[in-house]
Amino acid sequence: MTKPSRYDRIAFVASPSNEAEAAFHQLTAQYGNCNPDEADVVVALGGDGLMLQTLHHHMRSGKPIYGMHRGTVGFLMNEYSAHDLRGRLEAAHESEINPLLMRATDVNDRVHLHHAINEVYLFRQTSQAARLRILIDERERMPELIADGIIVATPAGSTAYNLSAQGPILPINAALLALTPISAFRPRRWRGALLPNTAYVVIEVLEDDKRPVAAVADHEEVRRVRRVEILSDKTISMRMLFDPGHSLEERILREQFGY
Repeated sequence: MTKPSRYDRIAFVASPSNEAEAAFHQLTAQYGNCNPDEADVVVALGGDGLMLQTLHHHMRSGKPIYGMHRGTVGFLMNEYSAHDLRGRLEAAHESEINPLLMRATDVNDRVHLHHAINEVYLFRQTSQAARLRILIDERERMPELIADGIIVATPAGSTAYNLSAQGPILPINAALLALTPISAFRPRRWRGALLPNTAYVVIEVLEDDKRPVAAVADHEEVRRVRRVEILSDKTISMRMLFDPGHSLEERILREQFGY
């Protein structure tokens, strides 16, 4: 008697590109397409943008997400193949990640709550540099940072915007967050800091009337913020599946050696 697969019921989602749509039709014809609420696993067909959308959409479901690359950037995706998908899912390795929770208070005292899988960042809204005050665990660590902005990145997001801003690459299982300035002017040589992922980060905007700043959690933007609080949300754990030898840990390690 054949042993039932852990992933008999598969839900497919696809980006709107022609390549992803073609893969969607091929795979659903071959494996069926279950309602995501009833599925054992969600398979995302596209690029990293779709993967982030899928993770956000299923953030609290506990369902594993397996991506196949049918988009532009595929750092979070596996190679595409229609062959023996259930076998690949059974053999896949799981990485578990926690999102960041951003609590942004704007200049009108409205509070905005958003989660981020990659990063939370603040960025100047005008031609004038931002002036920011940084507190870690309610202790002032930098009274004034003059910069285009600042990033708080998870290990999963450390190879995204954080890396482009010359921030460190973090192993996926590191209990760390990267705090990285964007084009720092003062202190000129400050390159950022590594924080424990238990840290409570508060960034206050100085001169918010003259130097407005926006805060972004992945793709959710809040304009004209005055205060942004950031912490790792341990109440949410997301499960990502990767083919053997191509785990997120392995990809992040490769990235550090430039390949």
